[in-house]
Amino acid sequence: MKKGLWYAILAYTAWGLLPIYWRSFESLLAGEILSHRVIWSFVFMAILLLIGKSRWTEFRKMVTNRKMLLQIGVSSILISSNWLIFIWAVNNGHVIETSLGYYITPLINIMLAVMFLREKPSRSQWVAVVLAGAGVLLATIDYGRFPWVSLSLAFSFGLYSLVKKRVSYDASIGLAGETVIVFPIAVAYIAYLHFTHHDSAWALPPISLVMLLLSGVATALPLLWFAKAAARLPLSMLGFIQYIGPSITLMLSVFVFKEKFSPVLLISFSLIWTALIVYALASMRVARTSVAK
Repeated sequence: MKKGLWYAILAYTAWGLLPIYWRSFESLLAGEILSHRVIWSFVFMAILLLIGKSRWTEFRKMVTNRKMLLQIGVSSILISSNWLIFIWAVNNGHVIETSLGYYITPLINIMLAVMFLREKPSRSQWVAVVLAGAGVLLATIDYGRFPWVSLSLAFSFGLYSLVKKRVSYDASIGLAGETVIVFPIAVAYIAYLHFTHHDSAWALPPISLVMLLLSGVATALPLLWFAKAAARLPLSMLGFIQYIGPSITLMLSVFVFKEKFSPVLLISFSLIWTALIVYALASMRVARTSVAK
């Protein structure tokens, strides 16, 4: 469990900092950025699998299993949709809304954990959920319109988390399978942009182009860390640790990207962090009780 906690912290910290990375390519179409992200993630994961021959054998077994292939297909669609919405939002001035989306996600995770995994949060943990929900509601009201970006991000990643929690294959093998599913679509889209003279990636400055080629590493490592965390932690606990990511993103939106930060949003932010503290203390109590038994 301790190892899973560290993996979760690494994953969510990396995700919180990603808006800075994707802003480097704001001159490109969101679909073009996503396609490169998928292609170079596929290349990176293929190299990892080839280095470990035993994992390559496991990968071949997995893609010939219909049930696992279906799970991979579903998770691939969910995470690709999440990536596309996030990239579009960051490069179109909606960083605060992405932050709100990932604040909502833990609430979705808890709902899914109760509905599908039969997890039972304690009374204190439910108090934390109510506090966090109040914070999210305030942020939504302050935003002033239906937060479709936030809700799309929350539901796509919440469902992705649930699928990852229910599978039994190794994290790197699962991610390789997810990239294989969408790789042909990404290649086809890049080819379409090239033949219609709408591709812009190869005109980027050399440093930006190298960064784009490294998007596979920037994508794969946090997902690998997340998958390892998901295998070791309850989904509801994983959801609350996720507040690290949107908190970093929110600070970036205000101090780096200079988006509007109102007093109401400050109250919302405070409620959500209070919820995180309450939940953490309650989880520690539950852990100590389990050890004592």
